[in-house]
Amino acid sequence: MLRIAVPNKGSLSEPASTLLKEAGYRQRRDMKELVLLDEVNGVEFFFIRPRDVAVYVGAGTVDVGITGRDLLVDSEADAVEHRALGFARSTFRFASPGGSMSTIDDLAGKRIATSYDVVVSQHLKEKGIDATVVHLDGAVESSVQLGVADAIADVVETGSTLRAAGLTVFGEPLMMSEAVLIRRADRVPEGLEVLDRRIQGVLVARGYVLIDYDIRADHLEEAVAITPGLQSPTVSPLHDGEWFAVRAMVKKDDRNKVMDGLYEVGARAILVTPILACRL
Repeated sequence: MLRIAVPNKGSLSEPASTLLKEAGYRQRRDMKELVLLDEVNGVEFFFIRPRDVAVYVGAGTVDVGITGRDLLVDSEADAVEHRALGFARSTFRFASPGGSMSTIDDLAGKRIATSYDVVVSQHLKEKGIDATVVHLDGAVESSVQLGVADAIADVVETGSTLRAAGLTVFGEPLMMSEAVLIRRADRVPEGLEVLDRRIQGVLVARGYVLIDYDIRADHLEEAVAITPGLQSPTVSPLHDGEWFAVRAMVKKDDRNKVMDGLYEVGARAILVTPILACRL
């Protein structure tokens, strides 16, 4: 039985559960559920605080988990990133009031408020900056106005919260974070291969669509050049012998451009279909 830790709240929670559901696993209907057994798929889910996921995985209490890259690094747990999941992307940045600082060197001798002590301390050490890290559990954007710190370091998604507090980001990002699947550093648990393959199938499916179209025989090669597929497109002759039906996977973001190109070379009956899951 593979034990999987899933964030129980916050920006990671809903997309993590959606990903697992699309991968064919049961997910809780009641937000108060803390444990969910999926006997059909041989897994057990534990819904816990996002910040604690890496700690439980590192301790071996659970086998794998979904958390943020920033939370994994900050935990210093005995766990490693197994696969990036492509959602809950954010940037970890420094910010100061009214653009009072412009480079990381301006932080020397200053107080920096953050909920991510390890991430910030490691970054400052790598850059040779001597500053004081002030730990706060949340709402770090208020710390400057309250006189607790001179600058902050926090996860930035849209930046609206920082702007509302009169803060401006500066310097290079400390880290680019996103949701990640993690496991213990010293072993790959039994059952992870199936979970990972299912998740990969969903992630690939989200990035591609199936495109079907009809094309005259004399324009087939032109059309196939536009839709080469992953290995090669599926090409089938139609009943009249003058047209072919073609099916191929194309990147979702390119679908309209591909449809335009196909129409220009004579393709008709062009259809686009979403892919729910796949195995490559």
